Amino acid sequence: MKKDKQLLVLTHLSQLIDFVTGIGGFIVPLILWLVKKDDVIDMDKHGRAILNFRISMFIYLLICIPAILFFGLGLLGFLVIGIFYLIFPIINAIRASNEEEPSYPLSIQFL
Repeated sequence: MKKDKQLLVLTHLSQLIDFVTGIGGFIVPLILWLVKKDDVIDMDKHGRAILNFRISMFIYLLICIPAILFFGLGLLGFLVIGIFYLIFPIINAIRASNEEEPSYPLSIQFL
């Protein structure tokens, strides 16, 4: 196994592809994690954190849809989730470059 901080940073920042493609922010980190988890130190830990965050945010988005229809608060939920999608990949990319543990708030541990 080798240490590759740049790949860890790239994996976190690849989530921002969602702002261009819509789904690429889940697919690219998934592929990087599946291919490199046994080759790069800490890739398994960072990849799991990213995928848990992405799956959790998708579930929260699904919860916001009926909240729009019934309470109108779903719009606020969409705004908060959009901010999370933008800020936390950048924060965790910086953490990965400093060799710190990834930390995504409100993530449900699926993997």
